[in-house]
Amino acid sequence: MKKFVNDPKTFVPDMLKGIALANPDTLRYVPDYNLIHRADSPNPNKVTIIQGSGSGHEPAHVMTVGKGMLDAACPGDVFAAPPLDYIYETIKLLASPRGVLLLVNNYTGDKMVFEMAQEMASTDGVEVRTLFIDDDVSVQDSTYTIGRRGVAGNFFVMKAVGAAAEAGASLDELVRIGTKVNSVTRTMGVALTACTPPAKGSPLFELGPDEIEIGVGIHGEPGRRRGKIAPATEIVDMLMEPILTDLPFASGDRVALMVNGLGGTPVSELYLVYGIAHEMAEQFGLTIGRNYVGEYCTSLDMAGASITLVRLDDEIETLLAAPAEIAMRTF
Repeated sequence: MKKFVNDPKTFVPDMLKGIALANPDTLRYVPDYNLIHRADSPNPNKVTIIQGSGSGHEPAHVMTVGKGMLDAACPGDVFAAPPLDYIYETIKLLASPRGVLLLVNNYTGDKMVFEMAQEMASTDGVEVRTLFIDDDVSVQDSTYTIGRRGVAGNFFVMKAVGAAAEAGASLDELVRIGTKVNSVTRTMGVALTACTPPAKGSPLFELGPDEIEIGVGIHGEPGRRRGKIAPATEIVDMLMEPILTDLPFASGDRVALMVNGLGGTPVSELYLVYGIAHEMAEQFGLTIGRNYVGEYCTSLDMAGASITLVRLDDEIETLLAAPAEIAMRTF
């Protein structure tokens, strides 16, 4: 393993410290809880939005804290849910009189600890609601999971509720908006290589030199099937067909199209994938209203990509177009 690491046990805190030092005017780091939060939070005039999950998916979620998006992110170790007490203390520290919204990607560990933290904070008198995100269409038979996973499509939920919160929306309204965006967002990914967690020091799973994992999870979970490497157009078709037929999207829909890199894919290849996906969407009768190409929700150094489609309406498109200021980039 060749990585910039001192001690794998301090990999996440070392990263968080760097994020805070690079953004001294806008972000604060609380080492006790692995917490990155806005310097101006809590704000008594807006609902506090908090997201957390395992680390290793950066820029999600610690680099999306800022005006117009998250108020705080509370990550766990690489690919591990944050500890219950970290979430509970984060809620208490950043609670607003207008309430707290927790955004949680739909994984067993995350769901369990966030629900428990919500219950504990509610007992303390904090008004807390939780919204689970599950945009991954690759999960067909959920008997071995708690349902579909939350992957790169969570960015659209974050962006929409973040913009609405900045404009003064109530907690109930944010839950409505987030639920609506999640319901029209679909994602599917493919891995060309495995990823290497710092604490493990070796690839998380094995792929042959000519194999790809279609429908892979962002923690290396098995996809729908394993196949042979193919031309880019064929791979993109393997991702687009399940997405288009799942919602289902219909000719005439206006959509946002995202191509998300999983951490080890050159941006040139992401734009190549985007061009193919864009043309396929148009051939299907869709109009591309907004586009996103880059790394939004990664899997450490995994080579691969995911494609996300979001059915737009006037409300969602307005919220996605609202300005935001975060460590990752300006939206």
